[in-house]
Amino acid sequence: MILSKPNLLILFSDEHQAAALSCAGHPFVHTPNLDRLASMGTRFREAYTPSPICVPARASLATGLPVHKLGLWDNAMPYIGNPKGWGHQLQAAGIPCESIGKLHYRSSDDDNGFDQEHIPMMVKDGVGMVWASIRQAEVRWAPQSKMLGEYIGPGESPYTVYDSSVTKQTLDWLQNAPDEPWCLYVGLVAPHFPLVAPREFYDLYPEGSIPEPKQSTKTDYQQHPWVKLQNEYMNSEADFTDGAERTRAFSAYYGLVSWLDYNVGLILDKLESLEMLEDTVIIYSSDHGDNVGARGLWGKSVLYNEAVKVPLLIAGPNVPEGVSDTPVSLLDIAATVSVHFGQENIAEGDSLIDIIANPSNSRKAFSEYHAAGSVSAGYMWRSGPYKLHYYVNFEPELFDLDKDPEELVNVATNPDYQAVLSELIMELKNYIDPEGTDAKAHAAQEELVASLGGRLAVRSLGPQGATPPPKIS
Repeated sequence: MILSKPNLLILFSDEHQAAALSCAGHPFVHTPNLDRLASMGTRFREAYTPSPICVPARASLATGLPVHKLGLWDNAMPYIGNPKGWGHQLQAAGIPCESIGKLHYRSSDDDNGFDQEHIPMMVKDGVGMVWASIRQAEVRWAPQSKMLGEYIGPGESPYTVYDSSVTKQTLDWLQNAPDEPWCLYVGLVAPHFPLVAPREFYDLYPEGSIPEPKQSTKTDYQQHPWVKLQNEYMNSEADFTDGAERTRAFSAYYGLVSWLDYNVGLILDKLESLEMLEDTVIIYSSDHGDNVGARGLWGKSVLYNEAVKVPLLIAGPNVPEGVSDTPVSLLDIAATVSVHFGQENIAEGDSLIDIIANPSNSRKAFSEYHAAGSVSAGYMWRSGPYKLHYYVNFEPELFDLDKDPEELVNVATNPDYQAVLSELIMELKNYIDPEGTDAKAHAAQEELVASLGGRLAVRSLGPQGATPPPKIS
């Protein structure tokens, strides 16, 4: 039976690099289940995060608003259920709306827009990484723990155990799903560090088999000054114990991608066994990507495509099969949820279904970063084939993606691109006040730190590494 309004299932991962899909042409990654989902609908080649760090990106997904309009700048400023988002709309309309897994909001005590939150992963202690809100270069502080994890390699971590629980609860939920159209959000953590992957998936990528990433530390590549300063805050490349640990990091990251894919496969298989595929629209995406060693960088927090682009797939009833080159973002997922259930579109975005029906390469994409390690704001502006990185108080970067899809050559100082550079900066400044927004973010972060006791006091607040998952009973 086809429902008048099909169910909507949102599968959302953490730190999945957009290129790390075999259906996207990746040379060695194994993602058969995500490939299967892509073959059932549309894959967006040019999808971006509103911010390349977890908490702000997830607040934007919840509300459909960009980070600078929310004022939730970093991982110590989580979503508290206000402003209301698509979940609240569905609740008001009486549409079942629940979540399973990682949300990275403040607390389940807040009205976050879900009827029920199953094993939610929130920011630690409701405050998150307050120490990272100190951004001035001369006083910023970072814990001595290794960002990617104290152990890197094959095995189990609290995150892989958590993902198993999230997947199992999702299968159980689907088995007992409401008869009326529903919305279910599933938050998986992989491939987010710690870089520990179950042996079966780690072994898909034998140690030493993965080629050296582009512009790595083994080349004479020089990082952009803003990027260099940001990366020095928590330099994972320099933290590797030796070459063997670095080699294991590559195998572990891609192993976690395949572990994520495996869990997605279990969910797809369950939908199929319940004969629910024809009644369910499925969206898959991630909050941001991961650099995985490119340019000597690990994690996210920069504006290169490895970090700022996300995978985005949509499949289900009336979703065309194919690939879209129209630029989109997580804000468009928010719009899709509202429109799918006949609600007012409150997002600064458009329904993905409408975007598929009306493709446009003139659509812009925007991302911003005001968080850990950045001494000033960074803004990404995608316009046609060009991609601008605008750094407050630093020189910009400009890439011609038609000629240089890997962002290897910064043409910002090339005389042939000065007109393009000026045009993109003007477009960006017509959309946002870069300097004014940077000042606003700094002021809010300084106020937060002061309210919690000052720079020394906040060192002990929040996690010293990756956010711990909840205890599963």
